[in-house]
Amino acid sequence: MAEVTGPRTGVAIIGLGGAVATTAVAGIEQLRLGTIGTDGLPLAHRTELAPYESLVFGGWDLDGGDLAKAAAVHRVIEPAQLDAVAEPLASITPWPAVADPAYCRNAVGANVVPVGPLRERVAHLRDDLRRFREERSLDTVVVVNLASTESWPDRTSAILGDLDTFEKGLDLDDPVITPGMVYAYAAITEGCPFVNFTPSLGPDVPALLELAARENVPVAGKDGKTGQTMVKTVLAPAFRSRALTVEGWYSTNILGNRDGQILDDPSSLASKLDTKGSVLDSILGYDVGDHVVRIDYYRPRGDAKEAWDNIDLVGFMGQRMQMKIDFLCRDSILAAPLVLELVRLVAEAARRGEGGAQEQLGYFFKQPMTSDGRVPEHALHLQEQVLLDWLDRA
Repeated sequence: MAEVTGPRTGVAIIGLGGAVATTAVAGIEQLRLGTIGTDGLPLAHRTELAPYESLVFGGWDLDGGDLAKAAAVHRVIEPAQLDAVAEPLASITPWPAVADPAYCRNAVGANVVPVGPLRERVAHLRDDLRRFREERSLDTVVVVNLASTESWPDRTSAILGDLDTFEKGLDLDDPVITPGMVYAYAAITEGCPFVNFTPSLGPDVPALLELAARENVPVAGKDGKTGQTMVKTVLAPAFRSRALTVEGWYSTNILGNRDGQILDDPSSLASKLDTKGSVLDSILGYDVGDHVVRIDYYRPRGDAKEAWDNIDLVGFMGQRMQMKIDFLCRDSILAAPLVLELVRLVAEAARRGEGGAQEQLGYFFKQPMTSDGRVPEHALHLQEQVLLDWLDRA
C-alpha cells in the first residue's frame, strides 16, 4: 500500500497500548508494506471509504511505553511480523490517560493525568485532540474506546438523563460520570466521531446521545461483536427459522490477556456479561431460562482465547439434540480489523453530515446503540443488510 497524499484520518485510541490497538496499528503498517492481504477486513472492497493507508494513530494509555514494546508484551503478532513494523510502532508513545480506579480496579499504570476536577480532565483531553489534529495535519479525528472494561454506574441517575443535568454533574464532579463518559464528552464537543468498542457505557447514556445529536457528531457502540457472540447471532436466527427450541445455551470463555485480567474483577465482569447475555432472547423471541455465560481469566492462554458452547435443542416430537462448538481464536486478531472498519465508517458518516447514534453499525456490536432506547436488532445477517443498504445510499 503506497502512502496517500489525500485526506488523512486520525485515530485517537483510548487504550492505545492494549492488545487490540497495537494489533490494529501493526496491521496497517503491514498493509503499507504489502506483506499481508485483507483477510478479516469485511469492507476492504468498499473503496469509497477512507483508505487504510490514510489512518494516522495516536491516543492514551496508562502505560507510557512505545507500541513496539507493548505489542511484544501482548504476543499477538508473530515475531517476524513485529520485527518488520517495529520502527513505526516504536515511534508512537501513548499520551497520559484519564483514569479512575473506582471504575476499573485492575487497571493500573503511571502514565496518567493528575486527578483533578472533571472540567479540567475534559479540557486536557480536548487539548490532546486539537494538538493531534494540528501536528499531524489531519482532516478528521475519530476517537475509539479500547480501554479496559469499566463497571457501570447507576444508569438511572438523573445526572445521565439529559444534557443540562450532565453539565451540572461535570461542574460538581459527580462520581456517576465515568472516565469513558469524560472521553466521550470531550470527543463530541471537539467534533470527533466516537466509537465505543468496549462494554463500558461511554456515550450510551441519554445525556451524551443528546449532545451527539445536537453537535451532529457520529457515535457508535457498544462492545465489539467478535467471536462467541458473533457465532450466537448467526446460529440463533437459524434455530428460530427451523422452529428448533433452544432449551439451554452454556457459553464459557477462557483467556489470559489484559482484558481477561480486568474481567477478573466482578464489577467489570458484570458490565461484560450484560452485553454478552442480552442477544439470545431478543433474537429467539423468548426467554432461554438456562442461558449461562462465563468468562474466566486463565493466564497461560494469553490472547489465545477459547470459547466453548453447549447448545441444547428440542425438535419435532419433543426429541432433544445438542450442538457443541469449540472456537479457538486470537481475540485481538478478530477485533482489530473491525475497529479499523468502524473508523472508516464513522468518518464516512461524518462526511455525510449524519450525527448521533449510528444504528446502521449494529453489525459490529454485542449491544448496539439506538437513538431512542428501543431494543436493537441482533441477528448478524439482518444487521449486515442494514449496513450495506446505508453504504449503497451514498
